[in-house]
Amino acid sequence: MLDMLVRNVNLPDGRKGFDIAIKGGKIVEVSTQIQGQALKEIDGRGHLASPPFVDSHFHMDSALSLGQPRLNQSGTLLEGIEIWSELKPQLTVDAIKQRALEMCRWAIARGTLAIRSHVDICDDRLLAVEALLDVRQQMKPYIDLQLVAFPQDGYLRYRGSLNNMQRALDKGLDVIGGIPHFERTKSEGSKSIKMLCELAANRGLLVDMHCDESDDPMSRHVETLAFETNRLGLHGRVCGSHLTSMHSMDNYYVSNLIPLMREADLNVVANPLINITLQGRHDSYPMRRGMTRVKELMEAGMNVAFGHDCVMDPWYSLGSHDMLDVAHMGLHVGQMTGVEQMNQCFQAITSNGAKTLQLDGYGLEPGCNADIVILQASSAVEAIRLRPERLFVIRRGEVVATTEPATTSLLIGEHSDPVNFSRNLF
Repeated sequence: MLDMLVRNVNLPDGRKGFDIAIKGGKIVEVSTQIQGQALKEIDGRGHLASPPFVDSHFHMDSALSLGQPRLNQSGTLLEGIEIWSELKPQLTVDAIKQRALEMCRWAIARGTLAIRSHVDICDDRLLAVEALLDVRQQMKPYIDLQLVAFPQDGYLRYRGSLNNMQRALDKGLDVIGGIPHFERTKSEGSKSIKMLCELAANRGLLVDMHCDESDDPMSRHVETLAFETNRLGLHGRVCGSHLTSMHSMDNYYVSNLIPLMREADLNVVANPLINITLQGRHDSYPMRRGMTRVKELMEAGMNVAFGHDCVMDPWYSLGSHDMLDVAHMGLHVGQMTGVEQMNQCFQAITSNGAKTLQLDGYGLEPGCNADIVILQASSAVEAIRLRPERLFVIRRGEVVATTEPATTSLLIGEHSDPVNFSRNLF
């Protein structure tokens, strides 16, 4: 007897009409017309079944803090950092926890079951660390939270960062973060990368740097990050997040840079919603988009994932934590409208993110965790186009969220006919 049988679903790779058998929280079979009985059966009706969405870059500690203590009038990264610094003395563990728990519920309802969240350690009380470690444990049955020790005010620029980094890691944070472009000088930024990568090598941890989040084409810390990754043998364990300066670099330099990044097997995370909101603020026209060179990095064979980054905080006033919104924006900004490119944007919020976070048991193959999202769409491309309802969100073989299918009827003439927006061609 199976625990659950999901019948007649399409898969992200284009296979159609498949069944998924689940037992003991694992996928045990994926094929057409599986025989046998199950305690629970779901009729997929030809909808898309996907592994859960992965948010590879987020800030859980600041989420849903919009307007505290004021709004970002300039819309810039630097004013956002100023506002967050003004709020930090007023923070409490309970306030951070309550906002983070609400954010987790939003994410789960949208089918996101894994998030890498950067946690500010430039507060000597480490309130955000304490709060999010508690949230990680409390939400562990429902969502995987991977926590990055992030020196928001600079690893070398803020006097307490070196000690706070050690304290935060000792408490159980998973990943070492950094922000080299926010150090006092470029040389200090390079020095911080060297120190943090060495710390990661000594502790056996992953690295995820906010790197070159700037419109400055001379902000080139990702080159140093690739060098240190190679020097220390951290291949596959290091991620460069944002990399927005690559949008402004000249093509010749980038033609040399990308092979260096590929040689180091760097992971890259772009944050389309936030990158195009914060970058280019000092431009008149033409105005730069700001998002890194996603298409070119993917074409070079690099693992590129997308993150939501922010939801209703000092840097971004909008958002509902829907990773399909992120993929939709990334597709447009990157002009990735070829069929394969659109599918790659779906992978950027699913399998590519799972690779970045090094998630175990991720996917829709036998032996993988039974974590599945069934969407009111028939393909990955249609899911990005429609950003449809998440009909079922399944975690370890248990349904943790459901949404009724969306229907609209036009009241035209003598009849009320339902409107079907599905028109899948891919």
